[in-house]
Parts: sequence; structure tokens; C-alpha cells
Amino acid sequence: MRLKLRLYASLRERAGRDELVLELPGDSIASTRLRAEVERLHPELGSLEHVALVVGTEYLRGERVLVEHDAIALLPPVSGGEAGGAVDEPGLFALVQGPLVPEEWTRLVEHPACGAVCAFVGRTRETNRGLRVVRLEYESFEAMTGPEMARIFARARAELSQADLRMVVAHKVGVVEVGAPSVVVAVASPHRDAAFRACRFLIDELKSSLPIWKKEVYADGHHWIGDRS
Repeated sequence: MRLKLRLYASLRERAGRDELVLELPGDSIASTRLRAEVERLHPELGSLEHVALVVGTEYLRGERVLVEHDAIALLPPVSGGEAGGAVDEPGLFALVQGPLVPEEWTRLVEHPACGAVCAFVGRTRETNRGLRVVRLEYESFEAMTGPEMARIFARARAELSQADLRMVVAHKVGVVEVGAPSVVVAVASPHRDAAFRACRFLIDELKSSLPIWKKEVYADGHHWIGDRS
């Protein structure tokens, strides 16, 4: 059996390539065994304990039998394009290559039925971990970001019991200079409590599961934020 595994961010750097090709006996393999085989065959990747397996555009949770035609990716912990979807259902998400202008995205959630608009803007700070930051570089698994963000929008409506939320998330990819915005989360709701809660929910969830990685670049090196391999 021949399996191809896509690599991203710090894993790609360690391997020196963006894809691994494994020749394995049999015509299928359990996901836990695959992880062990990758560690054995490619020790340069380090421990895969905190690395997620993705099949297609969904995280693999629990055990699964994998076969040759499965589209598999290995994703290191996240750092946490074009716009797709609609503001009303499930929400609007975009990866932004050019300048990210918070006001432009916040305006999209405004509606006469909503008395509250809450926005969060994440910007590059000049120091982190005791080091002076030169810039950030963001990388994404683009094909998966839209589907995963749609799941996050759906969880926000369900867990907060709010069907009338208007939600927008815009995330920069590529280089972000110090002081520049990298992510905008905007939520509108008839009432302020729901808007505050949903805004916090979205930024926390996307930082934990959206496949976007942040590399901090310093004058004498760099570090992938969230990397625990």
C-alpha cells in the first residue's frame, strides 16, 4: 500500500518537503499504527503525540482504518482566499492575502435587527517569549479552513443557543508586520451579552482548531507558535 501524507508548518520544515510517501504492507492500516510508523520511518519529525491526523478536510477523532486513496495530512498544533458563505448562515469566513482592514469586516455584520456589535482584532506585538519580533508569517491548510470554520460557526450557534447571530471572521495569511492586524472577529446580535460571548467563543475556538499556523520571526531565528513536537 502506498500512502501520501501532506505536511504543514513546522513538520514541513523538519522533513524538508511538503509530502511523505510511505510504502506499507497490506491494503489498509489503523490510524494509531500509521502514527507509529511515521515516527519510526521519519524520526526527524520528532514526537507526533500532539500532531493531528486529517482525512480530507476533517480532523480524525478516535481510531480509523486508512486505505490508499485516503487524502491524509499531518497537522502540527495550530497557533492558533476569497470570502465564502453568507453572514447569516452559518457565517462569513475569509483568508486575506492583502491588507486586513478591521472596519471593512465589522461593517458586514451590522443589521437593523441587531442592537449590539462586538469585534476583536488581533495584532502583532513587538515582543514575545522575551524576544523582539520582526514579523509574523501565517500559513494555512486552505482547503480545510472553510469547512472547519463552518463547524465552529455552527457550534457557536448551538452552544450559545443563539440562532440570530451574525458572524464574520477574517484571517490574514502570509506576512504580518509588527502592529498590523492578523485576525478580525465580528459578531452582531440583538443583545450585547450574546455578542460578547460569541465573539470570545469564536476567537478561542479558531485558535484551538483552525488549521492556520503562526511563525514568529526574530532577527536571529524563528519559532512556530504552539509547536510541541
